[in-house]
Amino acid sequence: MPPADDRTQQIPRVEPGGPPRSQPAPRAAQPGPSERGTVPHRAAPPPGWHAAETQPIPTVLPEPGLDQAAEQAAEQTRVLRPTGGSSGGGKSLLRASGSMAIATLISRITGFGWKILLALIIGFGVENDSFTVANTLPNSIFELLLGGVLTSVVVPVLVRAAKSDADGGEAYVQRLLTISTVLLIVGTAVSVVAAPALTWLFISDGDSSNPALVTAFSYLLIPQIFFYGISALVGAILQSKQIFSPPAWAPVVNNLVVLATLGVYASLPGRISVDPVRMDDAHLLTLGIGVTLGVTVQSLIQIPALRRTGFKFRWRWEWDSRLSEFGGLTLWMVGYVAVSQVGLIALTKVATAADEGSYSIYTYSWMLLQLPYGVIGFSVMTAILPRMSSAAADHDYPRVVQDLSLGNRLSTVALMPISAVMTVLGVPLALALFSLKGSATDASSVGLAIAVSSFGVLPYAITMMQMRTFNALKDARTPTLIMVVMTAVKVVMALLTPLVLGPQDVVYGLAFVNSFSFVVGWLVGEAWLRRRLGPLGSVKFLATLGKTLLASVLGGLAAWGATTGVDALIPGPAGAGTGWLQLLAGTIVGFAIIFGLMALLRVRELEPAIGRLTALLRRR
Repeated sequence: MPPADDRTQQIPRVEPGGPPRSQPAPRAAQPGPSERGTVPHRAAPPPGWHAAETQPIPTVLPEPGLDQAAEQAAEQTRVLRPTGGSSGGGKSLLRASGSMAIATLISRITGFGWKILLALIIGFGVENDSFTVANTLPNSIFELLLGGVLTSVVVPVLVRAAKSDADGGEAYVQRLLTISTVLLIVGTAVSVVAAPALTWLFISDGDSSNPALVTAFSYLLIPQIFFYGISALVGAILQSKQIFSPPAWAPVVNNLVVLATLGVYASLPGRISVDPVRMDDAHLLTLGIGVTLGVTVQSLIQIPALRRTGFKFRWRWEWDSRLSEFGGLTLWMVGYVAVSQVGLIALTKVATAADEGSYSIYTYSWMLLQLPYGVIGFSVMTAILPRMSSAAADHDYPRVVQDLSLGNRLSTVALMPISAVMTVLGVPLALALFSLKGSATDASSVGLAIAVSSFGVLPYAITMMQMRTFNALKDARTPTLIMVVMTAVKVVMALLTPLVLGPQDVVYGLAFVNSFSFVVGWLVGEAWLRRRLGPLGSVKFLATLGKTLLASVLGGLAAWGATTGVDALIPGPAGAGTGWLQLLAGTIVGFAIIFGLMALLRVRELEPAIGRLTALLRRR
């Protein structure tokens, strides 16, 4: 589904027209936690997990005589600032985000793997549409209840509690867990009862949809809400302690459970009954219970890692005044998610009223577009958020801006080349993945949806980075207002899509609309952050963006030439084999040209990686 997200309130000492008047001394002059004498006790991270608690370095500004390349290398290898008093060895931002990127890559591959297997088993018809819509419901409701809060607002809040409380924030976390668990139980129970109404809200009645099947799946899938909540709660606590591996690897286990479930499903004789729909259908029960079991395992597998940090859960019902502040952030976050769900409902209704399979095609193309963001953009953002929150807690707004600028530039050099190549290789990519069974028509439709929407990969990453920045500043209001603007654009354009496109082409219009909404979010967020924090390092960013865009366009054209050559050499209609050959040739040629040009154009964000690669080759 489109974004999961970010929120807002007001920041002290920040003038609305520019940077804060009262700013701290440069980073080199700031005392570390141990110098302030306020270091709470922290248990050592569990053995075997990646912990990124690190030492701050004296400065991020170039020293006299330091050239630009060295400055850039120093900035990209800045260590994560500790959120507590640990004095463990330093881990760079790139190393921390790289570790998460590996786990996220495997998670995305296995996650998309079971989606591909599902499509190969049941196709892109009404069965897939019904399951996909029903599986969207627990995600949507969870986001509305607590999801967005737990994945973004809660980390800065926990970081602040760890810095200020004598017990490292443990009692505060226990109170937060108590309240959140009760809310999840009640929300899950109400949602199960309301499954028929939720089905009516999300889909349109028509030949291309099956409300009865959606409702039946919903009864089995909606209990995921509770386990999504537990998973997000435990993951947020671990991330606030700068322990990233358990939350990153837990979804992999989830996906493996679902893959095993699909293996059982494929071994069952016959097909799922769609008319009439029966709750005792073995296919229905296997798919619904198996997918929910995967989310259950994802939540439970993180709990031992939390216990090894020394944290002990106990029910705490007494109120903490800071929970009122958290409640204010939560209300804005609920508003944010509620507004975003309006956009999702509009897209879902338009898609399910169009050609059969349109919603599945839209969903699969969106998942493929999220893959590069999930592996690269989200990993960088997750690593930056704790130190950005620490800087905001210290009112060190220049360092917040530096982290934002760095995250945007790293996302640009990594995601824009991928976006360009995916635009050209959308159809070959889909043919390679989805045309192994039957006609290649549905696969081509997924590919075209990717091609018309790939431009949104970088705007999506930057919009999410901006939202996290507001979260770090304890501002949950501004992201909600930004989401209102984005959703208004999305809903209007989505409703107009069937009026200007035929039923078979509606899915391409919806894919374009979804990506375009993130361009709107990027521009609006940029304006609001400038008003809040002043200059955002735009000169550096625009230089990186311009060079990367030029290289990506030329590399994309080269990739298109390579795919055209493969198509000319292989007679007959395109299929999986042609798709794989085009994908391989286009990827190699495209990325070689793009990154070669970026090196010639001296894109500074690449220089540390190029330096490491050169050193490795020299050692060989």
